[in-house]
Amino acid sequence: MEAKLQPPTLIANWDTIDTVFLDMDGTLLDLHYDNHFWLTFVPQRYGERYGLSFAEAHTRLTAKYKSMEGRLEWYCVDFWSQELGLDIEMLKQEVAHLIAVHPEVEAFLNHLHALEKRVTLVTNAHHKSLHLKLQKTGLRPYFDAVICAHDFHLAKEQAGFWQKLQEVEPFDPGATLLIDDSIKVLRAAQKYGIAYLLAIRKPDSKRPEVAVEDFEAVGSFREIMF
Repeated sequence: MEAKLQPPTLIANWDTIDTVFLDMDGTLLDLHYDNHFWLTFVPQRYGERYGLSFAEAHTRLTAKYKSMEGRLEWYCVDFWSQELGLDIEMLKQEVAHLIAVHPEVEAFLNHLHALEKRVTLVTNAHHKSLHLKLQKTGLRPYFDAVICAHDFHLAKEQAGFWQKLQEVEPFDPGATLLIDDSIKVLRAAQKYGIAYLLAIRKPDSKRPEVAVEDFEAVGSFREIMF
């Protein structure tokens, strides 16, 4: 069994980390927006569109979502617009007031720049979602680069993504930290050889903390700042 990364080890080794890859939804941003959108708002509008009760719409959509898990289409605004017969981009804008940055995120981003790390946003979010969220949060200036998985035609959890990333954003896996709320993504990065991996214990502020067994996790970015 591979040794788990402990926060004290991470902190003690900041000087060995050159690159920090950060996920967006659930990591830097509160996942409540996305959960509410896909699990409540879209079923409501889908039910209205097709004359279904909320329960019927929710059941039907849950099956559709599940069939796309782990694939890039799961994150694609255009795919779901066509699949559901709804203007997903417009609907996302209707509830954009729920987009929120997790506590301590901006302080952590400033901390990373003070340490002179290269900070890259690496997200599965579709370009339309990414643009909306960066516009609403004002976080874009904090990143040295922004990588959208749709440009690679591969989700972060899919084989080949990290090699594609290496080709456009060169990094030393042994000197790289990835923080992500997806265990599947962390496992894919671990397989590629990324040395420092951290999960998020509370991606959705409205839901309980999630149990993380395979990786060390943080509840607040304050835990890895000093």
